[in-house]
Amino acid sequence: MQPRNMSMSGVVDLAAVKAAGEAKAKAEQARAQAARQGGGGAVPPSALVIDVDEAGFERDILQRSTEVPVVIDFWAEWCEPCKQLGPLLERLAAEYNGRFVLAKIDVDANQMLMQQFGIQGIPAVFAVVAGQALPLFQGAAPEAQIRQTLDELIRVGEERFGLTGITVDADAAGGAAAPAQPAGPYDALLEAAVRALDANDFGGAIQAYRNVLVDDPGNTEAKLGLAQAELLSRVQGMDPQTVRKNAADDPADVPAQLAAADLDLVGGHVEDAFGRLVDTVRRTAGDDRDTARVRLLELFEVIGPDDPRVVKARSALARVLF
Repeated sequence: MQPRNMSMSGVVDLAAVKAAGEAKAKAEQARAQAARQGGGGAVPPSALVIDVDEAGFERDILQRSTEVPVVIDFWAEWCEPCKQLGPLLERLAAEYNGRFVLAKIDVDANQMLMQQFGIQGIPAVFAVVAGQALPLFQGAAPEAQIRQTLDELIRVGEERFGLTGITVDADAAGGAAAPAQPAGPYDALLEAAVRALDANDFGGAIQAYRNVLVDDPGNTEAKLGLAQAELLSRVQGMDPQTVRKNAADDPADVPAQLAAADLDLVGGHVEDAFGRLVDTVRRTAGDDRDTARVRLLELFEVIGPDDPRVVKARSALARVLF
């Protein structure tokens, strides 16, 4: 099953929070109360991935979401895509180290929760932030897309609700820290990628960067290089005049808007590129919306996460999505 964005009309009203300001205040109050009671300390790594049923939903998800975003994985034993997605989400929960908690819900054993969230197919992934439920995606999505979705979720949790995550004690009983990814000698591969870029061999550069990321998904240099190589590969051979005319003639044509945004970025019109894609996300739904969102996140990688234009565009994207 191909991943798709789930309709925002399916957002579940959990009646815990009715406005962002109220939710933030509620979250801060809950954290303060936990601190007074001696809670809110470090948790063992095993607490990052939990099995949740209907009886524990309020305690394990709603209450927990006042201090950290909770990602919910709806799965079943018979679901083959679930067997691919589940271990990946568990690994990411360990890697993100307290920035979110993964709650796993077996739909066969928890039919009421499945109906409450309007689940029509699995795997389905939701998030609960300060008591508010948000649909993320359905299907076994690629890891890069999942990482981008989690990064956006964490950013929204911090900016709108003041959720900074939980502290993980790697030495605590009940779990062991996730093994660190080996750094690996990647200099030769990275140098080969740069040489390929210089020679306009974009396919070779893309493959070299991907080879690094297979072993070290967090390698910053490789992620940036891959985003740049893919961008240059896409614009190679484009007729700028035709691309811009197509985009102007049909604002609803998603491929035309993606191509124009790529040209904007290569031409140095960074804010124009970001604004075009945010508007495209706003106008579209389903697969088209997800395609535009993913391209925007890829362009963020080209510019860099700390650039003020990226920070501004991320906030605009969050307002559209959430």
